[in-house]
Amino acid sequence: MAVCALCEQTVKCLRKVVEGKEYEICSACWTPLAKKLKGKGRTRQEGPFVLVPALSAQPEQPPAKPVPGEPPKIWGRGPGARW
Repeated sequence: MAVCALCEQTVKCLRKVVEGKEYEICSACWTPLAKKLKGKGRTRQEGPFVLVPALSAQPEQPPAKPVPGEPPKIWGRGPGARW
């Protein structure tokens, strides 16, 4: 038994949280209040579903070094090359 926060009668009350504050409200007062509060406040919207790619199990391999005796590969543009 507790005192209702709205009608101030000593009846069996339910604990309800409204706007971050806790109140003890009887069921006779809660029903019309719930109807009045319905549709108020922000609507909860579902955001877009985003998939994150899984991490690769194998790390990237560094470029292979040239075999001894072979000339090294030279990457780049030669003089006068137009792209």
